[in-house]
Amino acid sequence: MGLLDKLFGKTKENETMSNVNLAVVFYSMSGTNYQLAKWAEEGAKAAGAEVKVLKVEELAPESVIEGNEAWKNTVEATKDVPVATSDDLEWADAIIFSVPTRFGNMPSQMKQFLDIQGGLWANGKTINKVVSGMTSAQNPHGGQEATLLSLYTSMMHWGAIIATPGYTDPVIFGSGGNPYGTSVTVDQDGKMVEDVEGAVKHQAKRTVTIAEYVKKGQQ
Repeated sequence: MGLLDKLFGKTKENETMSNVNLAVVFYSMSGTNYQLAKWAEEGAKAAGAEVKVLKVEELAPESVIEGNEAWKNTVEATKDVPVATSDDLEWADAIIFSVPTRFGNMPSQMKQFLDIQGGLWANGKTINKVVSGMTSAQNPHGGQEATLLSLYTSMMHWGAIIATPGYTDPVIFGSGGNPYGTSVTVDQDGKMVEDVEGAVKHQAKRTVTIAEYVKKGQQ
């Protein structure tokens, strides 16, 4: 297989993918990023990965959540989703993060989760993790790219390998064309404006494929 084939995720029909462990770690207030995480799970499993879908711990007071119907519904919908731990990150060969924007940055819930991984980082357990990010906002210029860049800045400190989708498949253009990671606009009714399901699944497959290359290279 040539280098270009590898970069664009093309594999020979008789090749089999080694088992890659993927953690899909999300924070969701209105349900959008939970849906993105579930699509990523589907795409990664189709690529042969072992997948865990995990949420980060909610930090907002219950009194605030109770006053927002969509937020309250999402908490209920995700009540059985396991909370991500350091052990999950250590288990994972690859990680896909999915978060909404908060003033051009990741939410405090995700930031807190990353900030408490100092033990993993100090022991070299974050090195060469293959990572990718997805996000959402209420308008196309609501900080989607900046949010992903804020996530990737932390990943550089981790020594992780950042696997963006780039423009590696035509489906990227149909979903808004964000090369940093799949991003979606959410209208006032909480509905996704762009059709990003295909882009999410492509990004998940690409992340798993790159993790496979890294895993094989370390053997």
